[in-house]
Amino acid sequence: MSHRSGEPDAFGSPYRLLSTAVTPRPIAWVSSRGPAGENLAPYSFFNTVAIDPPVVAFSPVATAADPKDTLANALETEAFVVNVVTETVVEAMNASSATLEAGESEFDRVGIDRAPSVRVDAPRVAAAAVSLECELYDAVEIGTSTLVLGEVVYAHVAEGALTDGKIDVDRLDTVGRLAGEWYASTDDRFELERPP
Repeated sequence: MSHRSGEPDAFGSPYRLLSTAVTPRPIAWVSSRGPAGENLAPYSFFNTVAIDPPVVAFSPVATAADPKDTLANALETEAFVVNVVTETVVEAMNASSATLEAGESEFDRVGIDRAPSVRVDAPRVAAAAVSLECELYDAVEIGTSTLVLGEVVYAHVAEGALTDGKIDVDRLDTVGRLAGEWYASTDDRFELERPP
């Protein structure tokens, strides 16, 4: 196999290189409330980072000096909710990525219902199969982005996604981000036995 090699910007841009090579990426549909108003925005730079304590991370292209609404709210209130994107809400998630005027709620613009959280002061997406209430664990600026770490303090999981009280991957139709306008579903699954 032959390769083309070079600095990250030799492949269009560092963003294009990473967002296309690291796929599929799970999507954090983050809801928050704070000085920037109520906000709902998707982030595909998202993953789990720890189990004890349970911590997830997402990374907006923004800094404390020039924050987007989600980051401003998370830093001020130290609370947010990560709603997992599934096929049933993917259209609404995409619509919520539109640029809105300050103070305008994506919940209202998209027409998606809110549900109250139990442990944090931020709404969650009522139609989300999984919502993770998070308290800010840390925020680390990395260049023009901020890695936001959230400790999961409470969870909401749809009964239809559970088998024997546990999330069943066969019942959770999550959607992943590819690049550009491309997404992937988890319909095409296969299993590999781990070696001893």
